[in-house]
Amino acid sequence: MVTAKMQRIPVALEQRGYQVVIGGGCWNQIGEELKGLGYGPGLKVLVVSNPLIFHHYGPQLMKVLGAAGFTASHLLVEAGEQYKTPATVAQIHDACWNERLERGSLILALGGGVIGDMAGFAAATWLRGITLVQVPTTLLAMVDAAIGGKTGVNHPGGKNLIGAFHQPRLVLVDPDTLSTLPEREFQAGMAEVIKYGVIGDSSLFMELEQAESLKSFTAMEPALLTTLLCRSAAAKAGVVAADEREGGRRAILNYGHTMGHALETLTGYTTYLHGEAVALGMHAMGWIASQEGHWTAADQRRQAMVIAKAGLPLCWPSLDGEAVVDCLSRDKKVQQGHGRFVVPRAIGKVEIRHDISAERVKEAIRVLRAPQPN
Repeated sequence: MVTAKMQRIPVALEQRGYQVVIGGGCWNQIGEELKGLGYGPGLKVLVVSNPLIFHHYGPQLMKVLGAAGFTASHLLVEAGEQYKTPATVAQIHDACWNERLERGSLILALGGGVIGDMAGFAAATWLRGITLVQVPTTLLAMVDAAIGGKTGVNHPGGKNLIGAFHQPRLVLVDPDTLSTLPEREFQAGMAEVIKYGVIGDSSLFMELEQAESLKSFTAMEPALLTTLLCRSAAAKAGVVAADEREGGRRAILNYGHTMGHALETLTGYTTYLHGEAVALGMHAMGWIASQEGHWTAADQRRQAMVIAKAGLPLCWPSLDGEAVVDCLSRDKKVQQGHGRFVVPRAIGKVEIRHDISAERVKEAIRVLRAPQPN
């Protein structure tokens, strides 16, 4: 798929806003984009990627950077959630040292959300902060992880407990790179798109309901994919601009994530992709909301149908309820000992609540558990 026209979504921050550029082949214009931001020949660029993604796109990217007069090097690291650790970030720091990156240098993240999070955290902490550019290659990173400045790594006790806010200078989203994305990864990214529909864009949600297929890049109409990318990026940009450091409204972006993160932590980051865990988290919070009278059973069914339409799971694994509650109590969003949950009120509207009981959480994962074999 080639997008005829580049779409530019502004992330309008008080200080140093930036653009999300969406279009087929857009990263081939990275030289012009960076020069337009004031970066000139001789700029040192460290490209951080994983072996598979770099195999597909790295050589051309390095060629483009070189043609622009930049001095580019690269580092390849493993990209699974289990590798999203301080030890991997230390590898990036070592590469920064070896390549003599300076305060005017730049780290470019080429890959999915894990690469973006780790490279972003390294950029935030090398020399107390150097420039970051995000070139996401997964749907999840395109619509969520690459935008907004959240960076970080996991701690054995929970997901993303170690991190920093560090906004990118530029985000380049090329839908064509999704052609090499495994179908399961594409479906995981759809969880974040569904999230945007539930938290604030009911018309986007209806487009998802009406789409013939949400399960793969090849099955989705190119025009619909472009719409989903632009609408999702605009939704994320709007919330981030209103609340850059999650002091209030930005917390709604965590819909499905609080319980999803607990699920990822308790299964060792090896059973579920992040988007799959988010889908299960949304389904659980929807069930809790319907039980407590916050939204209707009809809306819960609509959400479940779209989640299933995207090929995402609806059945929770068999987990100890106390372990889930304990994990939730250590979540980074806990305030004065109270959990913070994003609860749906209607398709397109959510609210923040602190009064969801531990017993209700345990009931949800018990009721939504997959049937056990006899």
